[in-house]
Amino acid sequence: MQSPLGTTKKRLVSGIKPTGRIHVGNYFGAIRQFISMQDEYEAFIFIPNMHALTENVLTKEEVVLHTHNAILDYLAAGLDPEKSVFFKQSDVLAHANLAWVFDCLVTVPYLMRAHAYKDAETKGKEISAGTFTYPVLMAADILLYDAHVVPVGQDQKQHVEYARDIAGKFNHQFGEQFVVPEHLIMSDVAVVPGLDGRKMSKSYGNTIPLFGTDEEISKAVMSVTTDSRARDEEKDPESIILYQIHKLFNPSTELRAAYQQGLGYGDAKKMLIADIIEFVTPMRERRKYYEDNPKLVQEILINGAMRANDVAMKKLFDVYEAVGLTS
Repeated sequence: MQSPLGTTKKRLVSGIKPTGRIHVGNYFGAIRQFISMQDEYEAFIFIPNMHALTENVLTKEEVVLHTHNAILDYLAAGLDPEKSVFFKQSDVLAHANLAWVFDCLVTVPYLMRAHAYKDAETKGKEISAGTFTYPVLMAADILLYDAHVVPVGQDQKQHVEYARDIAGKFNHQFGEQFVVPEHLIMSDVAVVPGLDGRKMSKSYGNTIPLFGTDEEISKAVMSVTTDSRARDEEKDPESIILYQIHKLFNPSTELRAAYQQGLGYGDAKKMLIADIIEFVTPMRERRKYYEDNPKLVQEILINGAMRANDVAMKKLFDVYEAVGLTS
């Protein structure tokens, strides 16, 4: 297996759909993981902008804006383009080509089990073919690069399971072509709670923007749900939504003890605001640097796309040959 980074490390693949501003849940649930593993794995990190089209309420301008912001956010958060292959999904045409092969391999009942489809159906939405086959394109994203691990949140495990199933089915029917990937979840941040205690998600409107202004961060934190019943000193602070968020930025035993001893919610929120701003300040500075250097960002993406295509097109050719499309 030829490596575009010149290594023999196991591969990691990850990306977050650019449908809005990256928030604290995105960072602690996924981005921090693959950034921390850039030395351990050969990382392929991409902006899955083709997946953004399933959000058919987005305009062209919004897709472009969200994609651009995601690129800056990843770099600001610490992604190193020298250590990782960083690219836009739409710059590697093999993603869509491989997805079509997989579309012809899986069945409709199988795809009807997907969480995204079930959720859309429950809400009575008009479901696009893209939403229905979303797991197939995601499987292509993963399998195209022979990923060994995929860092995901607890609620995203099904996407990796789809990739595993499709890899197994293809390998059984056409011969061994794909590595069967494993999901990688950091148990302590598998699901980051939002302002209302549910999973932090743009769709719930309960997020803290990672690169929000001080005012936006303050407003979000001040709206975190609090419950006076959790004031019982014998209760584990883990039952307090505010603490669950706060410990991500300040995991100290002192903070835990303060909550255990009855730290007032007003004071706790002020502390959390200060801790978040201190945490994101270095990232804000890096983001400003890349924002002020668009040519550098363009070079990073071009280089990443070239390296990704080198791997992807070789894999696609092997797949085409296996199914009879090269004869």
